[in-house]
Amino acid sequence: MHNRRTVLAAIVGAASSALTLSACGGESSTGSSKGGTIGIAMPTQASERWITDGKSIVKNLQGNGYKAKLVYGENEPATQVSQIENLITQGVSALIIAAIDNTSLTKVLQKAADAKIPVISYDRLILGTKNVTYYASFDNEQVGRLQARYIIDQLGLEKGKGPFNIELFAGSADDNNTKYFFSGALHLLQPFLDSKQLVVQSGQTALKQITTLRWDGATAQKRMNSILATTYKSRTVDAVLSPYDGISIGVLAALRAYNYGSVSKPLPVITGQDAELASVKSIIAGQQSQTVYKDSRQLAEVAASMVDDVLNGRKPQLNDTRTYDNGAKVVPAYLLQPISVDKTNYDSVLVATGYYTDAELK
Repeated sequence: MHNRRTVLAAIVGAASSALTLSACGGESSTGSSKGGTIGIAMPTQASERWITDGKSIVKNLQGNGYKAKLVYGENEPATQVSQIENLITQGVSALIIAAIDNTSLTKVLQKAADAKIPVISYDRLILGTKNVTYYASFDNEQVGRLQARYIIDQLGLEKGKGPFNIELFAGSADDNNTKYFFSGALHLLQPFLDSKQLVVQSGQTALKQITTLRWDGATAQKRMNSILATTYKSRTVDAVLSPYDGISIGVLAALRAYNYGSVSKPLPVITGQDAELASVKSIIAGQQSQTVYKDSRQLAEVAASMVDDVLNGRKPQLNDTRTYDNGAKVVPAYLLQPISVDKTNYDSVLVATGYYTDAELK
């Protein structure tokens, strides 16, 4: 791996026994304080991915000698702002933030800057403020390219097959990553849309038409239901570009309600992202087709390393200093590489590396 420190194995299984969340899911505090206290603001506990990330960051910070305060905003931007204000008031040494709404943090991050608290933007780039020190994420356009490549290969588009019907879904409009995922996918899919080998029968192709607020599966299910009811009475869907596993699950629920998955009406190719447990099980069962695996253990390590470097006067390892302009500055970044996962390689990518056990996937 590209990181300086060795990736910690077996983070996913459980948090440290010292980590205890309050009943409301709001805050936890744990670890040695010799290196100071780091505030971690995550979006929600409704997504398995963010629970895993929170635990992983805490464990890495503990390993570096820090105490951690972990909070979850439960997808409410105002709650997250209040939580970050509280962390600043408590005198944290640094902040690691995965924003719920990437434009809502300008004022609170000015407070952080006034208190000389460095800020690591975690996975989702915070927009509109110069008070972001570094950005830790994955190559987000590559995520979209992997999803598109899977659809292209499975449908045989480069062999001239088609036409096929495809529907497009995107993430939350207030998440800066959404546009990168979508542009990465469209970079590869657009030639086939132009040639009519791929046809979006709903006509919904603009990003603003296909976003899914808060990445919510129920919202995606409702939209897919509407598309099927109005557009596919005498047609079948051959592929769905889904940017995230939670959205994929919602799309699948809508498709099953219209008898997809039967012998006479097979499920379309359905992509995803984050390798969430339910979706990996769905892939193994032959339902969801693919997901993009982003090893949050590595991302947590990068973020914790950035904090440690900044607080000790070192420049962190970076591999992108030009791409991520947040409207106020270009934020120096370290980007990790995602991996496409389907039924053929989940064992070698997810099980062999300790991300999941065989028992968890049963």
